[in-house]
Amino acid sequence: SALSSLYPQAAKQLNRYVDILLDEGITWGLLGPREGERVWTRHIANSIALVDAIPEGLHVADIGSGAGLPGIPLALVRPDLRITLVEPLQRRAEFLQLAVGRLEMQDQVSVMRARAEELATESRHSALFDVVTCRAVAPLSKLLRWTADLFLPDGQLMALKGQSAEQEVAKASKILAQRRC
Repeated sequence: SALSSLYPQAAKQLNRYVDILLDEGITWGLLGPREGERVWTRHIANSIALVDAIPEGLHVADIGSGAGLPGIPLALVRPDLRITLVEPLQRRAEFLQLAVGRLEMQDQVSVMRARAEELATESRHSALFDVVTCRAVAPLSKLLRWTADLFLPDGQLMALKGQSAEQEVAKASKILAQRRC
């Protein structure tokens, strides 16, 4: 894939991860059977879109990580980041453990089986993460309610969004304005 040549230092691992997605990811129902031909363009490229937006050396939480997107591709391309994959569903959390183990990323990536709002309850006094990422989890206004305590006051939420992004930002900005008072 062209992405492999953009990140030669991560090419081998990105290819290994794609193999895991195409094998166990589809078998375990984390990706649909028709997603196979779009893994690079739709899933990996989409995840790597965040690569240059995250400052160096930060702790990132990937909320609702599912099959590890965007968290695992980010970790592969950015070894300076510490990534926590947060996933409430057992089967998905087990898949994430398997992928992290096979890719030998345990020093950089951890898997936490939890809901974002449970973590937020534990973190009432200080942000747990510098950056929170998520992809295809929920509308932005909901995401903010679930995750704000994980990264505010000084962190960032980086949500990969589709066509509804503009309306979601408008709606979520009201919630954010209330939180800043």
